[in-house]
Amino acid sequence: MNMPAVKPIVGVQSALPGVVYPPVAELARYVAAGALTHETLAGALRESCSKNAERIALCGPAGDITYRALDELTDRLAAGLLQLGLKPHERVVFQLGNSNELVLGFIACLKAAIIPVCTLAAHREHEISYLARHSSARMQFVAGDDAKFDDVAFARQMQDKVESLQWILQARGDARDGAVSLNGLIDSVSLEDARKLLAELVLDPFQVAVFQLSGGTTGVPKIIPRFNNEYLYNMRCVAAVNGYTADDTLFMPLPMMHNLNMGCCLGPFLLTGGRVTIARDLGLDSLVELFNGYKPTWAVLGGPILEKLRPAIEQNRISFASLRGINSSNNAARTRKITGAPVWHIFGMTEGVIMYTRKGDPQEVIDTMVGRPVSSLDQVRLFEVGTEVEIMQPGVEGECAFAGPYTIHGYFDAPDRDREAFTSDGFYRSGDLMSFHDIDGVRHYKFCGRTKDVVDRGGEKINSGEIELMLAGHPDVATVAVVGMPDPVYRERVCAFLILKGGAQTPTVKSIGAFLEQSGVAKFKWPERIEVVKEFPMTGSGKLSKPQLRKTITDMLEAEQARTLQGEKS
Repeated sequence: MNMPAVKPIVGVQSALPGVVYPPVAELARYVAAGALTHETLAGALRESCSKNAERIALCGPAGDITYRALDELTDRLAAGLLQLGLKPHERVVFQLGNSNELVLGFIACLKAAIIPVCTLAAHREHEISYLARHSSARMQFVAGDDAKFDDVAFARQMQDKVESLQWILQARGDARDGAVSLNGLIDSVSLEDARKLLAELVLDPFQVAVFQLSGGTTGVPKIIPRFNNEYLYNMRCVAAVNGYTADDTLFMPLPMMHNLNMGCCLGPFLLTGGRVTIARDLGLDSLVELFNGYKPTWAVLGGPILEKLRPAIEQNRISFASLRGINSSNNAARTRKITGAPVWHIFGMTEGVIMYTRKGDPQEVIDTMVGRPVSSLDQVRLFEVGTEVEIMQPGVEGECAFAGPYTIHGYFDAPDRDREAFTSDGFYRSGDLMSFHDIDGVRHYKFCGRTKDVVDRGGEKINSGEIELMLAGHPDVATVAVVGMPDPVYRERVCAFLILKGGAQTPTVKSIGAFLEQSGVAKFKWPERIEVVKEFPMTGSGKLSKPQLRKTITDMLEAEQARTLQGEKS
């Protein structure tokens, strides 16, 4: 007698406190549409490792790792983490730069159902202590060999401040100050024993896989839960749109724990069997050596990286001939002229929707727009700012809001923020301004700016309010307003307008940086220009006018540039 097939369950089996899960009915629709599957990220990566076993997965100065070795090492590390005492769904704060060890640790966590908290190596006490405490992290993962920053000692300090932090995992070097060695954990368990232990785990495709971070508009970064099957779908859609194959090689030196890299580069490449290059550091010689040595076919060359490579380009020390595609957030025409390679704009956010321009788009779209979403199930609406009045006319700017298979329904344990961030019918308000343009029956989107009070420094979203709050504690500052000032390389840099207390000396960029360093603020957030004023411009309703401040600093920069050009001519 044939038993009826058991229909897979849709929806999470064991909900985690503080996590907002998608409604089951919505998940069922995406499962029926073939978007969401009953696969996990760990399972899909294991399948890719099996299919591409003898291919190179990771390559660079630290050595090459095949997909077979990647699978075996991460099985043993995952088992080692569990045997150490970590439990499924507990959290590990990742605070280290791009490296083979970072990838090993990340995949091992996925296999053990341990949740990585994706912080940046540049984060310091202000960010790490909050994120570790908010996520109840049990472990902090650091490099251990950073010549400029003793991250092991720093992690020990965090243990004193965050009660839940029990372990420090050290990626490289002899373990010190009570840290646990990554290689030691791998060596502590055989592959056979590791696979027996992991086989006992049941991974839930609808459960949280990763805690990513958002820039947000106030305070330190918000935690964004990304779930196994939706993050997998996100990565597969990106791979399909760009046409990644097992024969491709990736050059993407920006942080792997950042969603741009993880969701659109590292993850999709590992799922398709391609090679991922890992730079030793971001020095010019290291990047040129890596690029010329491995001849990537795909690269992410935003303003900061392209500017870093500029001396080598001018000296003909680097060749872009191997590239079949470049992703950049803007400046496609300029980047194409410099490299001779096709350039596709990317727009996206950790909270959800990813857009690309692509081959076959009209030239106007390729050069001036951000294309269209990677999934046909993505939904995009434009609203009049601050309302739910939808804009239906092409070319009219509005705040874009999103919904879809891989767009979140809420931040981790942040109900107050959720009430502000979503429309009444569940669309995520991005805070970005866009317009849509229908060309030959296809809808394309154009990025027009932001409604949020953030500075976009080379893709890193810096909360103006966060920096204002920290600078308000400076002994010489009465009032502060932080805005983004235009920059040809980073798109924006941080400018702080200050009203000083009576008799105070004007602080310098250096002294302000020193103050923020003492406060534990990551360096990339420090102001790069200080302007002292007697009063701030106000709106008609008596509120601070940041648009006027942005115009002020833009006019000042343009005037300075004009004087420089005039001086060169004379």
